[in-house]
Amino acid sequence: MSRYGIAEWYGRPFLALAPDERQTLAAAALGEMPPPPCPFRKMPCNKKGGVCAIQRYGRDGAHMGAARGDAVIVCPVRFEQGQTVVKWLAEIVGFRNEQASVAREVPFMTSTTTGKAAGRIDIVLARVDGGLTWFGLEVQAVYFSGPGMDAEFRMLRHHAGLRPPYPGAVRRPDWRSSSAKRLMPQLQVKGPTLRRWGSKIVVAVDRPFFQAMGGPTAHASHDIGDGDVLWLVPTLTDFRLRRGHWEVLTLEAATDKLLAARTVKKQDFERALLEKLTPMEPMP
Repeated sequence: MSRYGIAEWYGRPFLALAPDERQTLAAAALGEMPPPPCPFRKMPCNKKGGVCAIQRYGRDGAHMGAARGDAVIVCPVRFEQGQTVVKWLAEIVGFRNEQASVAREVPFMTSTTTGKAAGRIDIVLARVDGGLTWFGLEVQAVYFSGPGMDAEFRMLRHHAGLRPPYPGAVRRPDWRSSSAKRLMPQLQVKGPTLRRWGSKIVVAVDRPFFQAMGGPTAHASHDIGDGDVLWLVPTLTDFRLRRGHWEVLTLEAATDKLLAARTVKKQDFERALLEKLTPMEPMP
């Protein structure tokens, strides 16, 4: 038996926290006190509850057992540790450190009714000398499904035991919502425009997310001229963000990977349909 629980909280490994530290962070998560600074952006945490990553844990009685598998990043700011991702991207595209500049939340679309920004690119890496060259970087953390975390925070607020309690509810990463419902529309809107402008869209997701999409492509290309979407897949190892896999895909191949599903056969659909059909109520 296993459940997902907090892996990293306000930038701190959950299992390394002392009971009084868990209680203090739970108070911040519940809004009883100001949140601590985010160590990845050097400003107060603005994510409700302050959970950076979640982790699957085994059960040991009423307590958390050993962690299982990779931690899953649920806050996009977590990708900003030490500028690991943008420095990695700069190296891939051939920007020397002294040439590279970074901008955040750059307006990309405007409302047709208000004229205000209606869509932004998360991060833009640019080189100005010798003419402007830039790459748009979208960072996608993972949503989770299941009950909200407030009940978990309340339990931790009053728990004084040395070992943290086992998660009180079933939650799991929602790969489908994070990929096909959230990230894919971003690529479909921004990808063609950036391709037309002679640039590329870059996407950063963590390893569990990428594995849920099917993992690395066989014979993955490292030639940025081979496609439209450059994928960066860092790993969260010992709670340090580290470079991992990267590859280049066409926009069409990226869309197929994000769908990570296929249509069932007609006979299987109709078999399931027949099992679910119920008579319609009589007309009045």
